[in-house]
Amino acid sequence: MKSNFNIYVRLFLRSFLQGLVIIGPIAATIGIIWYFISGIDNLIPSISAQFPGLVFLIVIFGTAFIGFIGNKFIIGKIIVDSFDYLLEHTPGIKFIYTSLKDVMSSFVGDKKKFNIPVLILTSAEPEVWRVGFLTQSDLSGVGFPGYVSVYLPHSYAVSGWVVFVQTENVKILHNVDAANAMKFAVSGGVAGFHSDASVFKAPE
Repeated sequence: MKSNFNIYVRLFLRSFLQGLVIIGPIAATIGIIWYFISGIDNLIPSISAQFPGLVFLIVIFGTAFIGFIGNKFIIGKIIVDSFDYLLEHTPGIKFIYTSLKDVMSSFVGDKKKFNIPVLILTSAEPEVWRVGFLTQSDLSGVGFPGYVSVYLPHSYAVSGWVVFVQTENVKILHNVDAANAMKFAVSGGVAGFHSDASVFKAPE
């Protein structure tokens, strides 16, 4: 009787944990999306109270419209460039603006900077390589000739390291696109440029 009870308890716990694995990512994704939408929608509470979702749609489509105008029309480019110049040359504001602009342009837009996946040698014996992204191909201007800078993302975190590496210790991943390389690094190697059949699974 006690043996059957232990079996049922283990089955329950195992099923519960499997349920967390299934429900957890779904719930977290929905929660993040909802938090994002509601946060934007509440920018103007008087409107969002009467028309839920309207402010969010205005912001989304307005942003897309500004992006379209700023890229496709000369007048739009002049306005955007003028505003950009003003913010970049305003004391106090320019540091915040340029930092945020560089970070966002590194991930999105036409000037994405994390687009060259590489491997860097972190240990010779035993030989160990880490996945990263080439950010500067020449550091001679700061006194490091023959060096490049590489961004190394952390797994399961929105953070990483920037390191200076000698050119001979860097290998460019020519047959891997940047999106899959980032997915591989951030997921701890369980997603990205390989098939699911090659992912190690612990024995049950």
